[in-house]
Amino acid sequence: MKASIIAAFFALFLTCTYATKEATKKNKKAKQYVPEIDCDIKAGKIINPEFIAKCPPGCQDIKYRVYGTDIYASFSSVCGAAIHSGTIDNSGGKILVQKVAGQSGYRGSFSSGIRSLSLPRWRESFIVSEGKPKKGVTYPSTLEYSSSKSSPAKAEPKKSAQDIKATKNTDISNASEKSPEQADALRKEYQTSPGPVPTTQVTTTTLKPTTTPEPISTTPKPTTIPATTSTPATVTAAKPRPAVHRVRDIGPSSVHPVYSAVAAAASRQIQAAQGRGQNQGIQRQEPVAAFQKPAESPVHLALETDLWKPGSSLFDTGISSKEELNPKPLEPVSQGNPNCKVDLSFLIDGSWSIGKRRFQIQKQFLSDVAQALDVGIAGPLMGIVQYGDDPSTEFNLKTHANSRDVKNAIEKIPQKGGRSNVGKALSFVNKNFFLDTNGNRGGAPNVAIVLVDGWPTDKVEEASRLARESGINIFFVTIEGADENEKQNVIEPNFVDKAVCRTNGFYSINVPSWFNLRKVVQTLVKRVCDTARLACSKTCLNSADIGFVIDGSSSVGTGNFRTVLQFVANISKEFEISDTDTRIGAVQYTYEQRLEFGFDKHSTKQDVLNAIKRINYWSGGTSTGAAINYASKQLFSKSKPNKRKIMVLITDGRSYDDVRVPAMTAHQNEVIAYSIGIAWAAQDELEAIATDPDKEHSFFVDEFDHLYRFVPRIIQNICTEFNSQPRN
Repeated sequence: MKASIIAAFFALFLTCTYATKEATKKNKKAKQYVPEIDCDIKAGKIINPEFIAKCPPGCQDIKYRVYGTDIYASFSSVCGAAIHSGTIDNSGGKILVQKVAGQSGYRGSFSSGIRSLSLPRWRESFIVSEGKPKKGVTYPSTLEYSSSKSSPAKAEPKKSAQDIKATKNTDISNASEKSPEQADALRKEYQTSPGPVPTTQVTTTTLKPTTTPEPISTTPKPTTIPATTSTPATVTAAKPRPAVHRVRDIGPSSVHPVYSAVAAAASRQIQAAQGRGQNQGIQRQEPVAAFQKPAESPVHLALETDLWKPGSSLFDTGISSKEELNPKPLEPVSQGNPNCKVDLSFLIDGSWSIGKRRFQIQKQFLSDVAQALDVGIAGPLMGIVQYGDDPSTEFNLKTHANSRDVKNAIEKIPQKGGRSNVGKALSFVNKNFFLDTNGNRGGAPNVAIVLVDGWPTDKVEEASRLARESGINIFFVTIEGADENEKQNVIEPNFVDKAVCRTNGFYSINVPSWFNLRKVVQTLVKRVCDTARLACSKTCLNSADIGFVIDGSSSVGTGNFRTVLQFVANISKEFEISDTDTRIGAVQYTYEQRLEFGFDKHSTKQDVLNAIKRINYWSGGTSTGAAINYASKQLFSKSKPNKRKIMVLITDGRSYDDVRVPAMTAHQNEVIAYSIGIAWAAQDELEAIATDPDKEHSFFVDEFDHLYRFVPRIIQNICTEFNSQPRN
């Protein structure tokens, strides 16, 4: 009895030990299930269309290039893309990679500490997700690489011939990702029939797609394989025939269902031929296989038939082996031309009257301009609005930060059609485009460049005036024009002269023919980048009401008073003066105040200059605070709502009354105040009057005769003030 108990216990012990060993073996096999890859491995080098892999730590490095966002070009580092997508962090981990179709463009972005780059197009893509296997899917324990030199997966122990055979069969089943019955059919599909077979025709098998179709072709190569039996239904001996095409029933956005099975089988056959020699089996030639997309996509079919010629490698992933192993270093993306820091909106004509051909010429012109401008965050930024019946933004200022991305975006713009409603487009730009939320930088001049084929179908004068008063430089590039028969349909004759500043043609360029459009690229770029001219209101960028508050007290004297008036005239003549551009007003003060002329009195520059000369010296005390209150009520209260209000106060001594409260009230009413003190002026009062002394809103001049020296600085500061005003 005792012996039987001991025997039973011993048997139980052996059973548990055996079960533990088996469990350990299974765990070891499970570890082998996830191959490890290096940080620099690109998806295009791995043949498998879907696989799970393990990334090591430390792949968050700029040298591991990533192209795209969410969907990545196969030229990208697999692990770098996994970090960028947020699937793993820099400590590494398991990831699931799925190959998908090539994209017409890849958008770069910054995410998870990695800056991905933009790419115009690539022939294969991939997506990355958490490394959890799908239910019912078995993933390869070793990965197939397009080059034997790049197989960083850890080496496995030597296997017997039986193990190798079993592994081959498993790989075919895994790679195809199908049911056991379908995998078995595939396995048989790549076995050979007994005896020498010069050419093998493979029957068509319809499989459920899982990934994006890829065209693949192979050059016929001698391959040595062992003689095995084959099912007649899948492989038949036949006379030599031309290459056989197999077309699968597949859906959109998928890789061909047997992509990995073909790759795995061909790779193993080539390795077997190299290892065993020609005397260990029967030689045959594999047919050239051309995998095509379904007939529903004739454009893609024609393109791929042309691209994939016999002689291409079976393992071609979109680039040659030389490009894959030794990619050329990418040129650094320019930060932009710092001498041309402007915010640009191009209004392009998408009306039906322009036609498709001329619309393409227009887009090429925009691409040339973008290249010549050198778009970048430190230089010009560029957005595009297309107009027809209704305008719409194609992309705004912050969408693209370099010329290359801008050019790629321009290529994709479709023509919207409709009429040429330029006025409507200008109103749209004035209200919607130059917003801080759209990338407007405030300190950069705002420029709108309008391309017009012929003539607008609506009025532009009022819309242009409002845009200019908002601080937008408007350029017109007109191509061709209305002929004699068409002139009767022109709604607004001389619309260009009414739309732009009156500056001797600086803001308008006429091109006699669409085919001459490229000739004006440099001319337009030079004018747009003339920031010194754009940053001054003589170009009507800075539409404002400027009120001069002039000290006429006894301490000034008649001679110095005439010098002050000349100073006022020198500043005024730098501005484009009209009812729609800058307007000038003047107040003289002593103990009392007098309105010399208001903003609505004179609408031309010459009239303003003449009015300044006619101001008579008053003489008396110095009540600067009262003068500020008077100017606020009698001058700036009548300023137009959409004009900026600028007060330039000139005094030569300390005020008899308080200036702080009146100045604060003016500031609260959005009056931007500049103070110019001469001789005995009080510095503390000048700073109290000025809106912001730190921005040089306050100046001190030692002598009246030196006033002229400060004209350029004051002009520049006023213009900069215009440009820095934020839009909401």
